[in-house]
Amino acid sequence: YTHRVVEDPEWSLATVPHLTELCLQHIVHNFEKNPILDCLLPEHQRKVLDRLSTGLPLIVTANLISDEDYWKRCCTERWHVCDISNYGDSWKRMFFERHLENILKRFIPNTTDPNQVLELIPLCKDYVQKLEVDQFLPPVQEDQKEERDDLSDTGSDFGFGEVSMHHYDLGVLITALPHLEELHLTYGVKDCGMNFEWNLFNFTHQDCRNLAVAVKMCHNLKVFKLTRSKVDDDKTKLLVHNLLDHPCLVELNLSHNLIRDKGAQAVGKLINRSRLETLDLCNNQIHHLGAEALARALAENSTLTSLNLRLNCVEDKGGEAIGHALLTNTTLKSIHLGSNNLSQPTAMLFSQVLAQNTTLRSINFSCNHLGPDGGKQLLDGLAGNKALTEFDLRLAEVGQETEYLIHRIVWANREAARLGSPQQPAARPL
Repeated sequence: YTHRVVEDPEWSLATVPHLTELCLQHIVHNFEKNPILDCLLPEHQRKVLDRLSTGLPLIVTANLISDEDYWKRCCTERWHVCDISNYGDSWKRMFFERHLENILKRFIPNTTDPNQVLELIPLCKDYVQKLEVDQFLPPVQEDQKEERDDLSDTGSDFGFGEVSMHHYDLGVLITALPHLEELHLTYGVKDCGMNFEWNLFNFTHQDCRNLAVAVKMCHNLKVFKLTRSKVDDDKTKLLVHNLLDHPCLVELNLSHNLIRDKGAQAVGKLINRSRLETLDLCNNQIHHLGAEALARALAENSTLTSLNLRLNCVEDKGGEAIGHALLTNTTLKSIHLGSNNLSQPTAMLFSQVLAQNTTLRSINFSCNHLGPDGGKQLLDGLAGNKALTEFDLRLAEVGQETEYLIHRIVWANREAARLGSPQQPAARPL
């Protein structure tokens, strides 16, 4: 009898996992059922977080995991482009804002389960500060499809079946987000292709009423943008009524809509019953009556710093009214009146504004018909102006030489402001 010991020459004690490693593997594998994290040592927490699946249910991870590296993995595995500078440099905030936005963009009323949104509220409410939703899907109405097909090419079905074409009501959601500061919305359908129908772009009166009430209840909301949504005068008045005396709103953007004079008159009331600093009414249908109402508000206002009226039709009556307001206004820094069918009378009044107003930093008169005489008057007004640092006169027909001379003055002002900026705070009177 011979006793032999047979050993594997490749066997080594080093290949046997440590008990700690086995425990960590078990924790990762069973994290969904037993999410142990806080009781681990920091180095063990790090190992667990690095191995956790990004597909774990949010009900497990949302309020337990604050580690930014984990949420960075969640974002980069889901979206190709991730710029956290738009999200306060927070990966977790980016994930929850974009995740919620995606759910809202795909929500189909009467089809999608509302609990998809409601169940997410307690998980995301502490992290969502901004929502940008550029699509709201209408309900599916198969039984009326053939009837609509006959009308869709003519556009005569605008508003067809409005009673049942309302979109998702944001009220319950946005009033439950205590940190929501920015809301950017567009009611329409992206990439509808051959399925185009006018009622896919119908922001109904009920939609507007729901939204207006919800925004009123968002007491921390600072920025509200509702663009490309066919917002008309009646809807504007409804929105404004609910925004009067809002405690925090500083920026309102209603650009690319259907606002006419009555809507602009309502916004004029809002200017002096809010803390608005930036107002964008670009590409609407505002004429001189609306511009005059805005001008009356400007004459009394002390908070608004930027007004954009590009692509309206205020004409000289409106332009002159705004000019008169700027002779007394001491707050507005930027005004955009491009493409408003303005001519020499407006230029003449703004030459007085340039001579007297020391607050305006930027004026845009592009794509108007100011003419050579208007250009010379602006040049005369600008002679002693040291405040204006931007003056856009492209396609304003003021003449090449005049435009060049104006730009020289503006450039000198800009350079003086740049060089003098560090000393400016010390130079202010006590």
